[in-house]
Amino acid sequence: MRSRTRCDLRAGERLGERGSGLIEVTWLGILLLVPLVWILLSVFTVQRGAFAVSSAARAAGRAYVLAPDDAIGRDRAEAAARLALADQGMRDADVDVTITCQPYPRACHSGTSVVTVRIGTSVQLPLLPVLLGGGSPRFALDATQVVPVGQYQEVADAPS
Repeated sequence: MRSRTRCDLRAGERLGERGSGLIEVTWLGILLLVPLVWILLSVFTVQRGAFAVSSAARAAGRAYVLAPDDAIGRDRAEAAARLALADQGMRDADVDVTITCQPYPRACHSGTSVVTVRIGTSVQLPLLPVLLGGGSPRFALDATQVVPVGQYQEVADAPS
């Protein structure tokens, strides 16, 4: 009868662990891949929202300045902002439109007014409520567009 040598023991031990390296690499890949995919999805969602808010501010500024008066301009600016957000897949987003004017705060469509339109909204980060079981975490976004009144139309009267 032959006695077991050191080499024989090592070969036997290796046979019992055959394939475990593949399993460990697979689990390690899954554990690293899932957070990476979530981070990428979150970055793409926030980028889409940032682009949508930027284009909404630009569209709202143009719509406001091209309107015949302040009341119609506000309605057109909000409609343009919602349309721009919907174009980027943010149809149901809550949007906050703030319009200010300098140097005539109560008469934005006068003379040399400069209109500042600020659009604020937020995007929901993907998959977190499902995984954590809590409320929906959101990422706040805002954009500002400054438009001189005469940039898109000629203004005939200016207050003194």
